[in-house]
Amino acid sequence: MALLVLSRFVMHEHTLAYGILLVATACMGVGFGLTVPALNTFTAVFFPHKMDTAVLTLNALLGLGTTLAPVFVALFVGLGFWWGLPLLVGALTVALLLFSLRLPLNEGAPTVGTRAPNSKAKLPTRFWVFAAFALLYGICETINGNWASLYMTQNLGASTTLASLALTIFWGTVTAGRIVFAAIGRWFPEHRTCRILPFIAGAALLITAFLPKGNPSLGIVAFALAGLGCSALLPLTISFGEKELTAIAASVAGGLIAFYQIGYGIAAFGVGPLQTRAGLGLNAIYGGTALVALGMAALSFVVVRRQTAPALRRRYEPT
Repeated sequence: MALLVLSRFVMHEHTLAYGILLVATACMGVGFGLTVPALNTFTAVFFPHKMDTAVLTLNALLGLGTTLAPVFVALFVGLGFWWGLPLLVGALTVALLLFSLRLPLNEGAPTVGTRAPNSKAKLPTRFWVFAAFALLYGICETINGNWASLYMTQNLGASTTLASLALTIFWGTVTAGRIVFAAIGRWFPEHRTCRILPFIAGAALLITAFLPKGNPSLGIVAFALAGLGCSALLPLTISFGEKELTAIAASVAGGLIAFYQIGYGIAAFGVGPLQTRAGLGLNAIYGGTALVALGMAALSFVVVRRQTAPALRRRYEPT
């Protein structure tokens, strides 16, 4: 955030300002990569009997921040000082860090699992199942999150406002879905949610691929459905992995976030070459990503096959 604010004072030097922005982006990436796995791990440790709900709620707040960010950007840009937003976020982050120094994060919390005696042991085969699922999810989420606005303007003839609205609604339904599935976990088990949502995501991608031109309202509906399909999948994958892979529970969240980021990178940087070199349009790319979602749907039955019985036992155990 400090680097973003600093870039304001060197905007007349384009090369220098761009370099500062690149470093700032790298810092945000490192911060995300270190913070999100740690938060997921702490959440699982502090709420061992409500792990799925707690991790879903945490990631719902992450989604809420993603949804609100464009709103605050537009507000500060409209007020004429965009740099006020990173300044405010940086100040709030420092305040939270100072407040958290008083919290005994390493005292009195139950452990998620028992660490394996040999810390250098190879990752279990089951971890790679969860990792593959997280990677496929990253591709599906990023195709919607990164390319929705371009698809709306180029393929559906939407205005910039409607394109931004579609992206906001996508992230909004991602957030709302996480909240809803966390709230109804007692009546609608998490393992069932993990099996159904990939099919919804695949259906949304397929619908998007065949949308008629000149009808952006249908695009907004399709991206809302895609947000619902993506909503709870990553948080549930992390909580399932931490519950099952107890020997490496502290490392599961970080590993799965890393594979999610690999999927993000594939979708973020792979679409351009597919368009320029392979000559594929966004319709074809969305249709192809529907196949990725179906692969994720098939893999979901492997991911949750060991979760059903333990989850049901915990649900009816006395507390």
